[in-house]
Amino acid sequence: MSSKPVPRLDPRPSTSGPLVVLGVDPGLRVTGWGVVVAANGDLRALASGAVGLRGKRRPEERLHHIFRELRAVIARWQPAEVAVEDPFVARNARSAFAIGEARAVALLAAAETGLPVHPYAPAAIKLAVSGYGRGDKAQVQEMVRLQLGLDAAPEPVDASDALAVALCHQLRRRAEVRLAEAR
Repeated sequence: MSSKPVPRLDPRPSTSGPLVVLGVDPGLRVTGWGVVVAANGDLRALASGAVGLRGKRRPEERLHHIFRELRAVIARWQPAEVAVEDPFVARNARSAFAIGEARAVALLAAAETGLPVHPYAPAAIKLAVSGYGRGDKAQVQEMVRLQLGLDAAPEPVDASDALAVALCHQLRRRAEVRLAEAR
């Protein structure tokens, strides 16, 4: 079974035109996604959401569903780059393993369409978005709302987290461009 590549925008990162980034907050139960565009010095959210299946499902069904939905998001919003949160491994190795599987599916969806992927640690995302690497979810959610000029905090929190990942990448890219221009 083969599939055709999804048509998309020029994959080369642009320093002058709009840059559309898909952020992914992977999870086996719920995977958040958010699309942020940088244009004319402004950052704004284009869309966000969460992918999940209700009820008891086998892990492979959940992963396949996440893959299909992320492919649809990529086809719809045509990002030039993908930013993905790396799993945080604390005490629960089983949970980290499941998140890693969902992350792998997100990487596969990006790779299948030729999109470059940029991983970010949770603390780096929180630091970039809220100025504090140990901020809680509510703080990050509010900072995403403020920085993207949204009327309300994005829901569910998985979508907000994904917007934070995309926002983190956009802010990093902006800093890289400014450093290059200063040289």
